[in-house]
Amino acid sequence: MWNSPTARIFFGLAIGVAIGLWVHSTGSDPTVLAWINVPSKIFLSLIKCIVAPLIVTMLVVGIAGTDDLKQLGRMGLRTFGYFLAVTSIALVVGLLAVNLVQPGVGVQLPLENSQAARDIAANAAKLTPQQHLINVVPTSVIKAAADNEVLPLVVFSLMFAISVLLIRERGRPIVVLCESIAEAMFVFTGFVMKLAPLGVAAAIAETVGRNGPGVLTNLAILVATLYGALVVFLLLVLLPIALWARLPIRPFLRLVREPALLAFTTTSSESALPKALENMERYGVPRRIVSFVLPLGYSFNLDGSTLYLSLAAVFVAQAAGIELSVGQQLLMLVTLMLSSKGIAAVPRASLVVLAGTLASFGLPLEGIALILGVDVLMDMARTATNVIGNCLASAVIARWEGAYTGPESTTAPPASPAG
Repeated sequence: MWNSPTARIFFGLAIGVAIGLWVHSTGSDPTVLAWINVPSKIFLSLIKCIVAPLIVTMLVVGIAGTDDLKQLGRMGLRTFGYFLAVTSIALVVGLLAVNLVQPGVGVQLPLENSQAARDIAANAAKLTPQQHLINVVPTSVIKAAADNEVLPLVVFSLMFAISVLLIRERGRPIVVLCESIAEAMFVFTGFVMKLAPLGVAAAIAETVGRNGPGVLTNLAILVATLYGALVVFLLLVLLPIALWARLPIRPFLRLVREPALLAFTTTSSESALPKALENMERYGVPRRIVSFVLPLGYSFNLDGSTLYLSLAAVFVAQAAGIELSVGQQLLMLVTLMLSSKGIAAVPRASLVVLAGTLASFGLPLEGIALILGVDVLMDMARTATNVIGNCLASAVIARWEGAYTGPESTTAPPASPAG
């Protein structure tokens, strides 16, 4: 049992909580917290240096390795259609949950914003729709890789992979090189993942040590509402989708468990990406599909984050005593749907989108300062949900394309879920 990577991560999680409680009880010394967080920072840095080469090489292998541009276009349309449908449902689930529970009623907004809240609001003000579109296209692929800007990197990789495909046999050496680099990066990932329990322990110890066990006191209902809504979304939306696509559930849960747990404890989708790519291939999703769907999903299929946005926006309105009509809430959903796409590279992306939406609807930005206190706890759950949703999306698209082969050595009929 203790040879299981997931068991080791859970053990690291338990040790981290114990260390965090001890540090908090002794006064949460900032220097001690900074040193505790060093292994977590090192682990995340190692993960981040894997992400860019994996995305570029796997997209090139996946796209240039096929001879059918028409098939690629069809897969792209299906992928974006799926993303749009599922994230729309996530927004609606968040909206229904916050209206049903009303966690903001009776909560007092702070009299002024913290510096962190003001910085987030300033970043939101800079992100105009025009700049949002411009940021999608990288000015330098090297800069995009260095900054881990996933969407610009995906745009470059897609264009480069299609170019390699169009030069046919002359592009074959590039595909072979990318295959070799991708395989080497998976071995590299194996080395880095041995540090995962230590990274997880350090990350959770720093969080608990800084905030203490009473971090939920003031906003417990908000956090509970989000967790409850995410569970409802997983059980009543993602599970039926998996059943509709005739995907084996138990192997999926087994293979998605480790990347989802990594995302939960580190609040970083990047920490889960290399393992998610590897495990979805083991689940039976061809490399050409998983390398296309997963990186795009990290910018366009953030199920947990979109659910959180609709819930948090209405929560702020409730705390401010502002009544939003059904029409205003639906308009807010459309705004959140458009503004949340492709923003994953922005620091604290969900809060930046939330700040921009609050400003658009005349809601007080003091709500950001209120949420910041428990944002790390909510970020853990929404990030894990993002990872689970993207892993499922890759399997559904594979089934839809008739390319799903089943987990590991098992096989499954290559029928479309619609057929």
